[in-house]
Amino acid sequence: MRNAVAGVAVGLALAVGVPVGWELTRPPATAGAPVAQVLPTDPPAPSSPGTAAPAPAVDTRAAAPTAVPQAPAPTRVAVPAWGVDAPLDPMGVSPDGQMALPEDVDRVGWYRFGPVPGEAGSAVLAGHVDDREQGLGALAPLRDAAVGDEVLVADEAGTTSRWQVTSRELITKQELPLDRLFAREGEPRLVLMTCGGPFLPEYRSYRDNVVVVAEPVR
Repeated sequence: MRNAVAGVAVGLALAVGVPVGWELTRPPATAGAPVAQVLPTDPPAPSSPGTAAPAPAVDTRAAAPTAVPQAPAPTRVAVPAWGVDAPLDPMGVSPDGQMALPEDVDRVGWYRFGPVPGEAGSAVLAGHVDDREQGLGALAPLRDAAVGDEVLVADEAGTTSRWQVTSRELITKQELPLDRLFAREGEPRLVLMTCGGPFLPEYRSYRDNVVVVAEPVR
């Protein structure tokens, strides 16, 4: 499903309807290190043409494929400091190429084509910031996230992983580092996203995304 990742979240229009009368641009735009510094780095560039690379070691393996155990899917996210406690729904890609989100703003989506929280790479959780009829979304408090806030993610096996916020940044949607936000490699990261910045009536969406990155508590 790599192609799904390449097109996901283009614009990340995580808003439904019109703003509900609250201001997203008031908090500072960043907290902690910039998001680009805490996300996995881009993979190294291939060797220059004509540069000989050492031959890799060859391992012998059994002919029968090895079954890869499936990690338990996440089912709930809670952030006590924000008053957030919301169910997680596994989500894919909508027809317009964006990450699909639960219609209920009280629920949060987990990008099921990416890593499970705790696996290598970035596990992405995203939700609507508000809705004209439903009001504020579960992730609306993301705009006030502070470095050190604890994020709890429960899975279907009954295990809860603990994460600590290291970065929060308001990023224009066209400038989102999507490949790194949805990375499948590198140290485990938890990425939480919702809309932010000024509301653009002509697009019925917000200009920016609030992006929060958290690392596992060890």
